[in-house]
Amino acid sequence: MALWDFIKTELIDIVEWLDATGDTMVYRFERHDNEIKNGAQLIVRPGQAAVFVDQGQIADVFGPGRYELKTENLPLLSTLRGWKYGFNSPFKAEVYFVSTKVFTDLKWGTKNPIMLRDPEFGPVRLRAFGTYAVKVGEPGKFIAQIVGTNGVFTTDGISDQIRNFIVSRFTEALGEGKIPALDLAANFSELGAAVKTVIGPEVGEYGLEVTTFLVENISLPEEVEKALDKRTSMGVIGNLNAYTQFQAANAMEAAADNPGGAAASGMGMGMGFGMAQQMANAFGQNAGGAAGAPAGGPPPLPGAAQFHVALGGAPAGPFGMDALRGHVSGGQLTRETLVWKQGMAAWTPAGEVPELAPLFAAAPPPLPPS
Repeated sequence: MALWDFIKTELIDIVEWLDATGDTMVYRFERHDNEIKNGAQLIVRPGQAAVFVDQGQIADVFGPGRYELKTENLPLLSTLRGWKYGFNSPFKAEVYFVSTKVFTDLKWGTKNPIMLRDPEFGPVRLRAFGTYAVKVGEPGKFIAQIVGTNGVFTTDGISDQIRNFIVSRFTEALGEGKIPALDLAANFSELGAAVKTVIGPEVGEYGLEVTTFLVENISLPEEVEKALDKRTSMGVIGNLNAYTQFQAANAMEAAADNPGGAAASGMGMGMGFGMAQQMANAFGQNAGGAAGAPAGGPPPLPGAAQFHVALGGAPAGPFGMDALRGHVSGGQLTRETLVWKQGMAAWTPAGEVPELAPLFAAAPPPLPPS
C-alpha cells in the first residue's frame, strides 16, 4: 500500500460502501490490516447489511442505519475478542457489506432437452427458459456458506448453482404435471409457482430467497414445430374446394385489372377447362355413376371401344367390352338391342355391329317361336 493510501486509511473513520455495479452481492470493506478505529462511524444504506467477521466467525450484523462502532454496538465481537471493559483503538475485524436488494432478470434455461411422454405426440423433447429474481435473506449465512473470503462476490458466482436447482425441479414438476405439450402455455404461471415453492428451502440453505420465478417459453423440436405448422395450415384452409374457388376468384380479379396481359389469356383458358370439368362432373353425378367407371375409379384405357346400350327404353353406358359380355350372358344385351358409340351415325342393332359379333358367337341363338 502506498504511503498516502496508508495515511488516508488512518484518517478515515467512516465505514461505508457505495455500489455502482448493480450486480455485486457482497463487498469486503478494504482497510489496512483490517484495523478500525474506536468510535468509527458505520453507515449502512437501504438495501444493505454490514456483517462483521472475526477470524472466520460471523459476529455482528447491522441493518440500514448509522452506527458508532464501540463495545455496546458490537456485543458478539466483544465476546469473541474478550472485551469486557471496552477495547482499545484500533480493533481488527473484517467488514462485509451485503446487498439485500432484489436482483432481477436472472436467466435460466435447460442445457439439454427434457424427455417426456406426451398423450398426443408420444415421446417428445422439450426445451424451456425463463427468468427469476433472488435476494439475500440471511447475510451472515450467505457469507458463511457461499462467499467465504472473496473480496467481491457478484451474481455470476451463484447463478449457475441456482440454475441447476431450477432445471432439476422444473423437470420434475413438468413430468409430474403430465400436461399435454399444446396446453403448457396455459400453465406457465402454475409451473412457475410450483418450482418457486420447491426450490425455496434449497436456496434458503445458502441464505437466499427466490422472490420471482417465471417460465417464458417451452418449445418443441424444430421438426415437430414444422409438422404442427402444416397441421395448422390445413385446419385454417378447412374446405379445400372453397379455398380453391377463393384462389380462383382472386386470380380472376387480378386478371381483370390487367386485361391485356398473359394472365388474362391464361385465365380465359383455365376458366373454360374448369367449366367443362365441372359440367362433366355434374353429368356424371346425375347419371348415378353409370359413366362406364365408378366414381373415383380409373378412366377407360385409351382406344378401347365404349358403347351406349338401350336398356329398358333408356340409354345407358358407355360400357366396355367386358361389361357388354356380362350383359350378353345375363340376357340384357341381344342381337336386337340397339347400341351406339362415338362415330356411328345412328343407333344400330348389336348383331349388325362387326365389333360386337364375337360377343354373340358363343351365345346360343334365341329359341324359335312356338
